[in-house]
This record gives sequence, structure tokens and C-alpha cells, in this order.
Amino acid sequence: MNRALFLDRDGVINQEVDYLYRIADVAWVDGIFALCRMAAALGYKIVVVTNQAGIARGYYSVEEFHVLMDFMRAEFAAQGCALDAVYFSPYHPEGVGEYARDHEDRKPNPGMLLRAAVDLSLDLAASVMVGDRCTDIAAANGAGVRQAFLLAGTETKACSHPHRAVTSLAEVAQWLEAAS
Repeated sequence: MNRALFLDRDGVINQEVDYLYRIADVAWVDGIFALCRMAAALGYKIVVVTNQAGIARGYYSVEEFHVLMDFMRAEFAAQGCALDAVYFSPYHPEGVGEYARDHEDRKPNPGMLLRAAVDLSLDLAASVMVGDRCTDIAAANGAGVRQAFLLAGTETKACSHPHRAVTSLAEVAQWLEAAS
């Protein structure tokens, strides 16, 4: 069994931008590549799990999402920490068209993490999640992930699910190193 470092995208990998879909708008969160290089060196699979309500709301297409993720994958690879998998949920109950509904993949539901566990033979009880919203923490807890980290800066309310609050990705890297 493998373990994973699950990462939310917006607010963890890249700076929070409402409905990011353009490469020109990408600004990396400080420490993301160092964290992922360390996690990969420690044997973690690097897995992105991201809600993409902008697709359901018609702000951008699935194809535009994939173009952006292809760019991000290439950048991670160039930085020495290739992404092992990317899971996304294009659903939102207030969307339009085929994606206008809730879905087991939409965080706070744990569907993306559970699918990744099957696809990548992951031990969720040995895995960690870094998110910037309570929905990320709830999904991690619902999937049985060992440790959920809430990165400060986006969430405005207290999260009720167990987690560790951090102010930087360097704190997550320190925890991973100490726990391994």
C-alpha cells in the first residue's frame, strides 16, 4: 500500500483566484514545490483533489480545466515533483446543465479521495491532506485520512472536524519529516 499527500488546488497549490482557469492567472503558493519534493522523497504519492464549481456554473469548460492542469503538471515535473494523479469534481448544486447537482466527489464528500485510494492502492490511514477550506478537512476526515492540515488564508470560519491549523506549507513539510 502507498500513502498520499492529498492537495486541494486553489489556495494550496496556487493562490486563491475566483474560478481560476487561465494559465496567466496562476501564482504559486510559497513552498508548494519544496513540500511536494520532500513528500515524494519520503514515498508519498502526490494527488490533487479539487472542486471545480466554475465548470458547473458555466464559467469555463472541462477542456479549459485540463489545459490548465496540463500546464501545472508540467511545472510540477520541471520542479522535480511530478503529480501522480489529479481528481476534480465539476459538480455544484447551483450549477447549470449536466453538472448541476451534488455528487459523492464534491467535497466535503470523500469520493475523490476514496477513488484515489482504489486507483493508486493508497493506505488512507497513512495519508495526509492539505486544504484551505473546511470542506477539504471534512473530506479528509470522511475518507479516514491520518492527518488533515488547514492552511490559513482562505477559510473565514472555524472547522469542526479534527485538523491541524498551519500558516505555511513549510509547517506541513516539517510534520511530514518528523512523522516519517
